[in-house]
Parts: sequence; C-alpha cells; structure tokens
Amino acid sequence: MTQTKTKKLLIYFTFVSPAVLLFALIIMLPFVRAIIFSFQDWDGISTDIKWVGWSNYTTIFHDSAYMKSFWFTLKYVAVSTLLVNVIGFALAIVLNMKLKTKNVLRTVYFMPHVIGTLIIGFIWQFIISQVFPQIAEWTGWHIFEVNWLSYPSYAFWALILVNVWYSAGYFMVIYIAALQGISTELLEAAQIDGVNRWQRMWHIILPLVRNAITICLFLAITSGFKVFDLNLALTKGGPFGSTESLALHIYQDAFANNNYTLASTKAIIFFIVLGAITLIQVFAMKRKEVEM
Repeated sequence: MTQTKTKKLLIYFTFVSPAVLLFALIIMLPFVRAIIFSFQDWDGISTDIKWVGWSNYTTIFHDSAYMKSFWFTLKYVAVSTLLVNVIGFALAIVLNMKLKTKNVLRTVYFMPHVIGTLIIGFIWQFIISQVFPQIAEWTGWHIFEVNWLSYPSYAFWALILVNVWYSAGYFMVIYIAALQGISTELLEAAQIDGVNRWQRMWHIILPLVRNAITICLFLAITSGFKVFDLNLALTKGGPFGSTESLALHIYQDAFANNNYTLASTKAIIFFIVLGAITLIQVFAMKRKEVEM
C-alpha cells in the first residue's frame, strides 16, 4: 500500500469514526438493549430483573389498549400520508406557475414546519377550544360548535388537520424542486402536439416526479408512525384513549405504568412493522421508476 493510500485511509477513518461511534452508542446499543429487555421482566426501577422468554410477545397480543393504539396509528398514517402528499403536490403545482407572489406564498406555507410540533399542538389546542366556538357564533356552523378534542371521531380529524397544516408546506418544497427539474421544452412540445392539461399531468409530469413521490411517501409514512409530540400536546391520547398513537402508548407504558420491558417488546414490534411497511413501499415505488 502506497503512502498516499495510507494517508487517504487515515483521513477517512478520522472523519467517519466519530459518526460511527455516536451511531453505535446512541442508536445501536439502545436498540440491542431493547431486544434483550423484551425477553425480561423489569419495572425500570428495581434491581430484580427476571428472564421471561417470549412471555412479553404473547402478552401484547391480548393487550386491547395496544391493539387500539395500533389501529389508530394505521388509520392516522393512511389518511395523513394521502392528504399531506395530495395537498403538498397541489400547492407545488400552483406555486410553480408564474405568480408574482409565489415566493411569499411558498414562505407562508412552509413557515408552520419551522415551529416545533409541541408548540403547534398547544397553539391548535387553544384555537380549537377557544377560537372555534367564536367562529360558530359568527357563522352558525354546527361543526365549530363541537369541541373537537372531546369526541373521538372529531379528535382524530383534529390531529389530521393540524398535521396537514404543519407538513403540507414541507412536502410542497420537495415537489417544487422536482417540478423545476422537468424540462420546459418537453412541456412546450407536448402542448404544441395538442396534449391537454390532464394528459400532460398523468403521462409527463407524474412519471418525471416519481422520485420525489417515493421520498415524500416514505417521509410521510415514517413521520406518521412516529407521531408523538403533536399527539401529546393536542389530545394526550384522549378522549378515552381513542387518539393514542403507538409511540405515545409505548412511552406511557414505560414511564407512567412502569412496564419497561413490556414497552420494549412493543417498541420492537413497532420497529419491525414500520421497517416492513417502508421497505415494501420503497421497493414497490423503485420498481415503477425502473419500468418508467
């Protein structure tokens, strides 16, 4: 090995090793520890830790609260993923046109994503409980007379509404970047050939932004599954546990109910499900990209 190659390897390890070390300490080590915890019985406080084998894994399938939060999270991911992508893409299409105020509007729509989700949750809790009744008085609309955070069906849509308001601008930026990568000559040529707007969207624009769609769907699915702080700030899982996400349920089990090892088991199951869904989604979308 020449001196130049040795020097390059040393520089490489100097810069990469801190990141690898931090990843191992912060991500891998706790993950491996959680796997070990999932086969133990421990409340997180006492010094008495027992091995219970697969007992935790069989227990969670009879845990109705866990199944309820699982079902809620699946619904939340499905609806929020669809809405943030559709609205984000629609905003990107409009704000990619020749509008004088497009830069201002892009900033306005992206601005909510700059604010922390915990603060967003508290702000919207105030809006829903204090401002919505005022809107109901002015307009007479029944939908604003109801406290959305007090009824299970309304609370679900309150979470969806806030998440879409918070995330659509972020996805809009990704879609705008993808749209700006499409050749204007190609679009003009299609227009000259008599292609209408719908055909242009379906046969030219959507296939050419498929990479961005793959990324946005991945981001929306993972963030939807991991929803925690917005859920905590806005509904705290209520009313009656109807809006308790998986992440919040696991947190409550570990640190409020002192079922530390059972919570670790639920987190491992959560990781497996999330990993499987995102891998399938990315694999399916990438295959489409190759076929294109």
